Amino acid sequence: MRSMISRYLPKKFRKEGTLIPVVRMQGAIMTGGSQFRPALNLATVAPVLNKAFSLKQSPAVAIIVNSPGGSPVQSRLIYQRIRALAEEKGKKVYIFVEDVAASGGYMIALAGDEIYADETSIVGSIGVVSGGFGFPELLKKIGVERRVYTAGENKVILDPFQPEKESDIEILKSLQLDIHQVFIDMVKARRGAKLADSEEIFSGLFWTGTKGKDLGLIDGLGHMREVLKQAYGEKTRFELISGARSMFGRRVPGVNVSTEMAAAGADGAVQALAQTAEEKALWGRFGL
Repeated sequence: MRSMISRYLPKKFRKEGTLIPVVRMQGAIMTGGSQFRPALNLATVAPVLNKAFSLKQSPAVAIIVNSPGGSPVQSRLIYQRIRALAEEKGKKVYIFVEDVAASGGYMIALAGDEIYADETSIVGSIGVVSGGFGFPELLKKIGVERRVYTAGENKVILDPFQPEKESDIEILKSLQLDIHQVFIDMVKARRGAKLADSEEIFSGLFWTGTKGKDLGLIDGLGHMREVLKQAYGEKTRFELISGARSMFGRRVPGVNVSTEMAAAGADGAVQALAQTAEEKALWGRFGL
């Protein structure tokens, strides 16, 4: 009787096929952001993830990742939230890489029970990078005297207005090595025996999806619709789970910069430009 009734219902009301919620994570991973330009971090993705994993009839959640990386802390927090929800709700997680899942983007991808990419996607960059600028002579040239008072001999390490010190570099390098080891341990724990026997994997290099598959960083080459229809049948349905709308009616993240700056005023414009520059630098490492 139910099948006869459903035949006459409008298509959108039919319950045919398996429903798979889809979450899109795109952009550089960083803290902060604003109502005008939200960043990709736990605060922005948590509500969307909660909604996706709450669909009781769905056996899995598909997550599309397109990120050049960014904050290791936020990357790891997002990873942990995905795994916690997957275990709590008993759902399988599929990760699909678009242009790039590198550095922090690949750390998020590790949350997938299965990871897929296009042949031309970029994956890897399992390493840690820090960058900045030094201006030790600038203040003299413009006639400004800088005055800094501290308690604690290392309180102003890596100060960009002081000459670089070997001791400062050693401290930074120690932090990087600690974070890198956490990343390496995550990759080994999640990819296990799938990984190729090559220390090059943890060198910070990145590869195409094809080479990434050979190295064991991903499970296969393919796109979401074909992979999931093969897994759950041709009648598999997909529902994109969107975040809250910004005050301008746009879904977040991904607010238009020019509109954002016009609305935010001078302070918001400077902040938006700085964030945009940082994002472009991250994407630029991969030629994107």
